[in-house]
Amino acid sequence: MSLSLAQIAQDLDSDSTRDRMVALANLKNFPAEDAVPLIKKVLNDESLQIRSMAVFALGIKQTDESFPILLKILENEPDYSIRADAAGALGYLEDIRAFEPLVRILYEDTDWLVRFSAAVSLGNLKDQRAREVLVQALESPEVVVQQAAIAALGEIKAIDSVEAILRFAQSEDWLVRQRLAEALGNLPSDKSISALKYLAKDNNANVALAASGALERLGQ
Repeated sequence: MSLSLAQIAQDLDSDSTRDRMVALANLKNFPAEDAVPLIKKVLNDESLQIRSMAVFALGIKQTDESFPILLKILENEPDYSIRADAAGALGYLEDIRAFEPLVRILYEDTDWLVRFSAAVSLGNLKDQRAREVLVQALESPEVVVQQAAIAALGEIKAIDSVEAILRFAQSEDWLVRQRLAEALGNLPSDKSISALKYLAKDNNANVALAASGALERLGQ
């Protein structure tokens, strides 16, 4: 059931968490100019899940307000999960102004989930300047951050990072190998093709499929 804008505004003030959640979800049917003022009403909601939904919504419903609000959350929010949501939403905006804040977060944030989101979003920004920080993120002790950094290096088409990511061809984690195969498909070089032919014989079907698809993209 879709709600009217007036009903959504009313339900966002409801004492019922479920009412507020349903109202927020219904904002997907409205243009950003109508949605953002209502999203702002629940950015400090007592429910963490609603706050998370609201932050995510700001990445999808873009107005001039979205970027400064998300930046403020990223830099000042004490809850790591909400900071991670803000980092992710900034990637959806694809606003190049997010580059330096995301780099800083990837270097400095103490929580792996926030750093993971920052790495993914740097990939979404497609800015070559992210190469150095992403290569450093490959040294992260968290495997998911390594995965995100590999994928992002592929997204920004950092050909000169091929050497740095090839060592993950031997990773025990098949998802790392899959991310590597997908990334190499964006990084045309002799070494990429050689590694992809090796990964196409991987004993994990997802990795082998990703490598075969990457080879096709590279015209092999």
